[in-house]
Formats: sequence, structure tokens, C-alpha cells
Amino acid sequence: MVDTPTADSPAEPDITHVNPAAQKAWFGHPRQLARLFTTEMWERFGYYGMRALLTLYLANYFLFSDRTTNGLYGGFTALVYLTPLVGGLLADRYLGSKRSVKFGAIIMSLGYFTLSLGAGLGQQATPYAVIDGTRYEVTVEGSGKQAQQYVTLAGDKLAIKGKEDGSVDLVATDGHVAKAIPKGGFEPGGDRSFLFTMVLLAGLSLITMGNGFFKPNISTMVGELYEQGDRRRDAGFTIFYMGINLGSLFSQLLCPWLQEHVGWWAGFGLAALGMLFSWSLIQFDGGRLDGYGEPPKDGPDRSMIIYICALVAVPVILFLFTNLMNAPEPVEGSGFVGYLIALPLMGKLLFGTFLIGIPAILVWSWRVGTRTELQMMLAAMVLIVFNVAFWTLFEQAGSSLTLFADRNTNLSVFGWFSITPGQTQFFNAFFIVVLAPIMSVMWTWLASKGLEPTIPVKFSFALVGVGLGFLLLVWGSNYADSSFQVGIWWLAGLYLIHSIAELCISPVGLSMITKLSIARIVGMMMGVWFLSISCAQYVAGVVAQFASVETVGGQVTNLEVSLHTYVGVFTNIAIVAIIAGGVLFLLSFPLKKWMHGVK
Repeated sequence: MVDTPTADSPAEPDITHVNPAAQKAWFGHPRQLARLFTTEMWERFGYYGMRALLTLYLANYFLFSDRTTNGLYGGFTALVYLTPLVGGLLADRYLGSKRSVKFGAIIMSLGYFTLSLGAGLGQQATPYAVIDGTRYEVTVEGSGKQAQQYVTLAGDKLAIKGKEDGSVDLVATDGHVAKAIPKGGFEPGGDRSFLFTMVLLAGLSLITMGNGFFKPNISTMVGELYEQGDRRRDAGFTIFYMGINLGSLFSQLLCPWLQEHVGWWAGFGLAALGMLFSWSLIQFDGGRLDGYGEPPKDGPDRSMIIYICALVAVPVILFLFTNLMNAPEPVEGSGFVGYLIALPLMGKLLFGTFLIGIPAILVWSWRVGTRTELQMMLAAMVLIVFNVAFWTLFEQAGSSLTLFADRNTNLSVFGWFSITPGQTQFFNAFFIVVLAPIMSVMWTWLASKGLEPTIPVKFSFALVGVGLGFLLLVWGSNYADSSFQVGIWWLAGLYLIHSIAELCISPVGLSMITKLSIARIVGMMMGVWFLSISCAQYVAGVVAQFASVETVGGQVTNLEVSLHTYVGVFTNIAIVAIIAGGVLFLLSFPLKKWMHGVK
């Protein structure tokens, strides 16, 4: 019961300047963090559930080649992180973070439902092969790693066996090689519906657009919960980041399970339901987020124009995906210039935006900011560049590592049961959920002792960690069985090391942007952070293409060749990551001065 003052009672002190909501806490943090934590958790449930299926959907359902699969996956994830650059700017200037998040959630859910619709109504592609200019139908017997592809020539059923030099043998039932086809003489393909290919790309385009409005602005709202200098900020972002992985943990188990036992449409449909739930949490917040993420008070309301333009831009994104799929390969011997010319429009857009945007922001900071602000922005930009290196190497999880799990990993768990290739991605989320609170407490304890590593040092630890994770998997390949399969625990070990590395950079990076950025462009700088990840995602797709192996009917033709290919690429990734981490560690000392006490 609330007491009401009377004429005889003493006057109550004036507390109208105090925000009561700010006095409530959730595990020592503002209570609004719980609502944002849950909203992000369900959004990531949808995204990572879809991502666990996407590469396998492209390779095994649409029967795209490894080059097309990895390129399209990399292009999609690149645009997912590029559109936040625009979404953050629009939120800063016109919409406010909260309305941007609501709109993005609706568009993303439509994208997931579109993928589900296409998978439910469409037909799986049928394989074929062109041999010496003649097309032959391909039949596949068995599934997964036991699958065998056949063609029929002159009435004989011949097994397709790929070789390490790129040539193909057609083997008769008695084991002799009936026909040896030199490299380039065997071209696998798949008959697929143009309509449902466009439905696939339309779904990806909607997800891309929605994510651009959602992703940077939910993080910006978290930053608004803390005053400048609040030492809880890093811990708060780490808790927020744990919510991301809590959502992805369950979806990466459930969506692949539904795909395996019900169908592709069910896996994508569950992702859509998770996204709708995320929208409901921010739409019906009961006033808990009043005062956070609000639009600018001055100027006209341009929200409807922005929403319409965003929907009109969806076909533009679809065109970029189509252009990416049809991009020619660089001419051998054409060099770097030839590579740049052969880049699809998406590649030119990404690299052009990054190479122009970073210097432009620094010039603007030099003109309008103080010397201290300029140095802090310089430090942020150096870390953003190394962020590109980290995510390029780390983000093999959804592409080459998932295909490695599908082809060269024994997915049996202690012989009790087996998981699907898509479910292997849950290891990362599981380790993040387990380790995030531990590392949050660790950073807080180290900070209280004055021993917490600087942000650049944490970034360098992350890069070295990525390299060590891949080296562990390469070591494990020495113990592959007679079927050229590595035990699942080597892959789990990689994800354990990578999860520790991720916790050294991603939540710290989000917090770093909010602390080093000039205040009036923090939303745009959050977009630049995601732009760096966007470039990394695109390059990650290119790196994954180096791990491409010959497939027919969605299955590799030689598991020994694929194992050697993956090991070679993973070794090179490990070397680059460790060297980059060492360079950043040396740079951490001058960067510490530029950061002017930001920790």
C-alpha cells in the first residue's frame, strides 16, 4: 500500500530528478538488460537455426558446387553485416533504435517464412554430369559419407571416383577403370527450379535487410543503459553476448533435428517462429524500455518513407546474390588486377565501402573532434582492421567447417548416437554459454586488481586462439580412420578454443565501439564495426572456396582428397592467424596511449 501525503504530514523530499527504473537491478545490471538480452536471444535463435541449415541446404538440396555454395554463403553473411551500416545511420538520424529493431524483426521473420515456403513447396535438384560434352543422368545410392554416385555409359553402370589431381575415374562393378577422364572433362551439375531458386534468394534478401535494422540498434540500446565510465559495461555486453549464444545453442540443435526428421521446411519454420517471438518482446515491452532507443526529437517523421524504401531495396539485394552466383572465375595468370575485375558487384561494393569509409570517418573526426577524440577513433579503426582478420578466419564455422563435418567427421557421440553435420555448430554456442559468465567474472576480478589486459591485447589473444584451434584439428587429422573421418571431439576441441577466442573480441569489441566513438555517431560506428565483419564474411567465403572439392549429387567423389584439401587450407589459416595476433600484440602498446584510459 502506498502512503499519500496529507496537510498534516511532513513534506516529502523532491526525487523527481531520479529515474526509479535506473535504481532497479538485474544481477547487478540495469533491469532493461534482461529485456534486451531475451529479445536478442530469440532473434539469434532464428538466425543461427537458419545458418545451421543454410550451407547444407545449398550443397545437398540445391546441389550447388562447393564454389557456389561457399561463395553464396559468404556473400549472404557479408551483406548481413553490411546493411547494419545503413541501419545504424538511419536509426541515429530518423528512426531511433527501438523502431528500427521492431521493423527489422518483422522483415527477418518474413525471410525465414519464405525459406520455409520454398523448401516445403519446391523439389530437390536432380544431379547430372557432362562427360566429354555429353550429358548423363547421375544416380546416387546410399546417403551421407556412404553415398556412391553412378553414371550409365553404353549400358554399363559405372561408379564415379574423383582423384587428387582433379581427374575422374569411372569404375566398373568388377573394379577396373572403364574410363579415365582428365581434369576438366567431367562437369557435375544439377537441374533445379528457377522459380524456387529465386524464392531462396528472396528469403535471404529479406533476412539481410531486416538484420540491417535489427543488429546494430539492439547493441546500441544496450550501450545506452550505462553511463560513460561505468565499469559494468564490459560485463554487461558479455552477459548480452551470452544471450546471443543461448538462443543459438537451442536452435542449432532443434532446427537441424527438425530438418532431419520432418523436412527442410520445418527447420526454417522454427527459425521463423523464434524471430516472431523476438519481435513480440520488443513490441510489447510494457513500457520497460521507455526512454531508450527513442527517435530524435527534432525534425519530421520519415519512418514510413524509410520502411517503403527498405522494401524496394530487397530486389536490389536479390540482384546482388544473382550476380554473385554468376560471377566468372578470375583468368589464371591475370594477377591481382584480374582478380579485382572478376569480383562480383558485391565484392566491389564491400571493399569499396570499407576502403573509402574508414578514411572518410577519420577525416571527419579530425575536422570536428578534439585531438583526444581523433586518437581514440584511430585506435578504434586499427582494431576494426584486425577485427576483419579475426572474423575472416573464425567464420569458417558455417561453411568449410560444416562441410568438413558432413564429409570427414565421424559424428558418433561415444557410440551412443550420432548428431547431424548442422548440429556441430552448437559446440560454439554451448561453450560460449558456459564460459561467458566465467570470463565476465574473470575480467571484473582482473580489473579490480589492475591486471585486466587492454582491448588490443584481448584482440591479439583472439587471433592466436583461432590459429591454435585450427592447428588442433589439423593434429587430429593424423588420427583419421580408414574412412578418412576425424573423431568429433577434435572438432569440438577446435570450437572450445575458438569460443574462448571469440569471448576475447566480440563482446569486448561491441563495448569498445561505444566507448571510443564520438558520441553523436556511435550508431554509425556500430555499423562500421559490422561493416568490418561484413568484409570478413565475404573473404571467409573466398577462403572457404580454396577448400572446395569435387561433388556430384551433393556428395564428394573421394573422401581422402577432401580430407587432404581441408587440412591444407586449415594449416594456412592457422599460420596467418598466429602471425596477425603477434603483430597486434606489438601494436597494443602505442594503441593503449591512443585510447586514453579506455579499458
